[in-house]
Amino acid sequence: MSDTAESAELLREKIMSEPEVVLEDPDVMRALISADESRMGNNVVDLRSVAMGRLETRLGQLEDTHQTVISAAYENLAGTNQVHRAVLKMLDPLNFEDFLLNLGGEVSEILRVDSVRLVLETHQEETDASLDRLGTVLAAAAPGVIAGYLGATDEETQRKVTLRSVSDGADWLYLEGDGHIQSEAAMLLDLGPGKLPGMLLMGAQDPDQFQPSQGTDLLTFFAGVLERSMRRWLA
Repeated sequence: MSDTAESAELLREKIMSEPEVVLEDPDVMRALISADESRMGNNVVDLRSVAMGRLETRLGQLEDTHQTVISAAYENLAGTNQVHRAVLKMLDPLNFEDFLLNLGGEVSEILRVDSVRLVLETHQEETDASLDRLGTVLAAAAPGVIAGYLGATDEETQRKVTLRSVSDGADWLYLEGDGHIQSEAAMLLDLGPGKLPGMLLMGAQDPDQFQPSQGTDLLTFFAGVLERSMRRWLA
């Protein structure tokens, strides 16, 4: 037996013993179908190759969708863990000053944002209430400023979390050391009956970090914990 015949016999035995190796290899199957088509001639249409091509396309689409779902699940899990860590850290301080320092320090680092500003409306008359900064995190504003900043209509104002690009008119809300903030998450805070609203701003230099198309469930949860903590501090 020649070497070629011997190799062919070994290949045949291998295929007969493990046919799934051939069936599971798309390149081998494609080569076999192409070889079969060449024997038929150009005037014969093999519907098997057409069907296989469509199945391969659908399989590729399903694999892409599968990978997208897995990636989204991992990102969501990572985001959930990140917010949970930030919430636990936010609950550590035992006084309001430390609470503010922690909010602008370790909490912002965990959330990977470049700026954190807590805006509280007040009736107290100031020379320029909207520019009155109390420390590096807390800022005072005149009544109605938060509603105006969040949107022009009542429906938009009531949104718990707003993700968007930062407009030029927001310069007063960010400190010079924050860098050029290009996107933000604005969270409306309900501080309890009879109290003026508050707002937490998270700013990022990355213009894509906060976009309107992103989900807000985790930030809504974070804002809910923050406003409940604020109610105790302001009681």
